[in-house]
Amino acid sequence: MGMVKNHYEFWPKRISKSLTIPETNIVDNLEVSAKRFPNKTAIYFYGQELTYRQLLEEVKGKAQFLQSKLNVNTGDRVLLYMQNCPQFIIAYYAILSINAIVVPINPMNKTEELAYFINDSEASVAFLDQSLFDRVQPIINSSTLKHIIISDYSYYANQDISLSSQNYVTTVDINQPFVTEWCEAVSGEELSNRSFEYQLTALIIYTSGTTGHPKGCIHTHKNVQANISGTSIWGNYTPQTVALTTLPLFHVTGMQHSMNTTLQAGGTIVLMMRWDRDLAGELIDKLGCTHWVNISTMMIDFLSNPSLSNYEISSLQVVGGGGAPLPKAIGEKLHELTGILYAEGYGSTETMSQTHFNPLDRPKLQCLGIPFFDVDARVIDSETYEQLGENEKGEIIVDSPQLLVGYWKKPEETKASFIEIDGKTFFLTGDVGYFDEEGYFFLVDRKKRMINASGFKVWPVEVETMMYKHPAIHSVCVIASPDARRGETVKALVVLNDGFEKTTEKEIIDWSKSQMSDYKYPRVVEFVNKLPISASGKVLWRELQEREFSVRGESI
Repeated sequence: MGMVKNHYEFWPKRISKSLTIPETNIVDNLEVSAKRFPNKTAIYFYGQELTYRQLLEEVKGKAQFLQSKLNVNTGDRVLLYMQNCPQFIIAYYAILSINAIVVPINPMNKTEELAYFINDSEASVAFLDQSLFDRVQPIINSSTLKHIIISDYSYYANQDISLSSQNYVTTVDINQPFVTEWCEAVSGEELSNRSFEYQLTALIIYTSGTTGHPKGCIHTHKNVQANISGTSIWGNYTPQTVALTTLPLFHVTGMQHSMNTTLQAGGTIVLMMRWDRDLAGELIDKLGCTHWVNISTMMIDFLSNPSLSNYEISSLQVVGGGGAPLPKAIGEKLHELTGILYAEGYGSTETMSQTHFNPLDRPKLQCLGIPFFDVDARVIDSETYEQLGENEKGEIIVDSPQLLVGYWKKPEETKASFIEIDGKTFFLTGDVGYFDEEGYFFLVDRKKRMINASGFKVWPVEVETMMYKHPAIHSVCVIASPDARRGETVKALVVLNDGFEKTTEKEIIDWSKSQMSDYKYPRVVEFVNKLPISASGKVLWRELQEREFSVRGESI
């Protein structure tokens, strides 16, 4: 059967189907933009601007310090542990400037989690905000960490952002011999000669750890450049791009779409430390943001804001995202308000963000999109590995230039994640999906998230999609609940929209029953004030699932 090519008929006009990947270090992108646009704003952060000239000078200063004072060399791992702020971007490019490896870590991780990441990556140096020092200090003596460069989120801000970080107040004395404050991490020495090899490892990014310990995905400069180049062309990134940055930079989607591609194009990054729908509206209005890559939970919240009409958002040109399907009703509402068609993409930490993206002029809602530049995506039977055809559900596999090299220090897991077909090496995504007659791919669900209700397979995303059509539902997460008769039954945790507080469980269940098959509709509805959200904006369904089984499992 071979490669799926149906989508080529709907490929964006005037865009080639293949790309030549730059054979350069990622830092080269920043250096070129700084030469072209030295006085242009590279970063806007709570009232303060950094030009490209200033950004590059800051990067060089921190790179010099790492190399000359801390003796960080090619291949050494450096931890990057902070929320969205200019320091993250500066440290990221400084680390890469000396051919060291960036290890970005979720700032929500606590001490024991951090110990694993530090020791697994064998990081000797870390960049972090002082509000997170409490979490690192207890493990300094028992880890590979030797030195910390500490900053303050407000360092580059003209506005008071204390309210944004009030939950991160440290009580530990940072005056330690192994700590250098951000403003003191400078060196007058020039960087030694560096050979920029694009096959060198640039990043080790840890997966969320769906089974066992998180795995570190090894990405080279070439892997990263493949998606930067593709994203720039597909998303029409130019020097006039103003990218509202609401996704975390430690995660591949925010890292690529908001940070790396914007800097490569010479655009402006508008940084938000954390999600705030009113601030997002203000920034779009004030700064004329053109690009906004987000996640469905943000889009749902943004469009349900009763103050939305106070903001002028007509500057937006490209709005899209991934990580979780956008409910059809939300996509339609965005189009009604702005004329913009929400473009979803699909990818993972292992693929350095997207392997699929919807054509901006012909997207389909609730759709992963079509295979990206030079991506061979197929659907197979996960047991027989037989390739499946149109509208047949199976596991999505991909062969692409942005694929990880392997998992850090985990050769067995690496081997188990790939399969050879037709002389190509495909990554087993673990996602169940299919493609239609036009070559557009659709997600059914994660293999491990399936609910087995009396022998019937129920995919939570499919149920959630239908439930979003109910006017009372602001957000919903569908999980399995233990059931003595059915084995598992379908449960929905629902956050209600304002004005629908009197909605009952029976109303939601009866409505759902009228909308979907008998085996699919939720038998149990629980109303909650909010759903747990990860730092990358995804609903933490696994947390809810585990809690459900731990609470209800005892009574079965």
